[in-house]
Amino acid sequence: MNLKMKKNPSRYWSTGIEGEWQPGSRKRVLRNLKGITLKTEMDRLEADALLAVQERYLGIITAETPFTASLICQMHKDWLGGIYEWAGRYRTVEMQKGSFRWPPAIRVSQNMAALEKDFLKKLTPCRAGKLGKVSAAVAAIHAELLLVHPFREGNGRLARWLADLMFLQAGYPLPLYNFSGRGSTKRKIEYLNAVIKGYSQETQPLTDFFRTCVEDRMREPEA
Repeated sequence: MNLKMKKNPSRYWSTGIEGEWQPGSRKRVLRNLKGITLKTEMDRLEADALLAVQERYLGIITAETPFTASLICQMHKDWLGGIYEWAGRYRTVEMQKGSFRWPPAIRVSQNMAALEKDFLKKLTPCRAGKLGKVSAAVAAIHAELLLVHPFREGNGRLARWLADLMFLQAGYPLPLYNFSGRGSTKRKIEYLNAVIKGYSQETQPLTDFFRTCVEDRMREPEA
């Protein structure tokens, strides 16, 4: 998959609805079905919707469920479908952060098909095994999914949700990411650096990150 750089610092550009901002939001909130203009309100709504759908999927995904591109789209739609018109559909916007530009929107469908063929079919359902091996499978899929960046919004959270489900399939507890509270800044930087290395198929740092997160959860005292 070829990565391209572009000098334009803008993160998104498109002529479709995915490129539109909610009127009155000062370009801080995407156009949405709820008419929300405050970013704090939208952040809370998205978070609450994610918690609700994650709980529901615990009764849907089993140890024998293979993950597919179609299922990933359905997960995205079930999460954000009540908020955004385009939820569950591949992005039509071009996306960039700083000097890094994700692969073109026109190639998302093709790239997701390759993700399914080369990674999802081979590594899911995520089978029980040593934590290092399971973490490596999770990291490989995680890095590739984030590189494809299939959706307009929510790619990181969706990818971590998928990682959670894979660990559960393999019989492990949910990773403890520690992305809030004391030490969260360091943990976020570690994660982002590992993801960037994963874009070049150097997935060992991301494997180590996930393994540490699961080990942290396993060391938690029982309630």
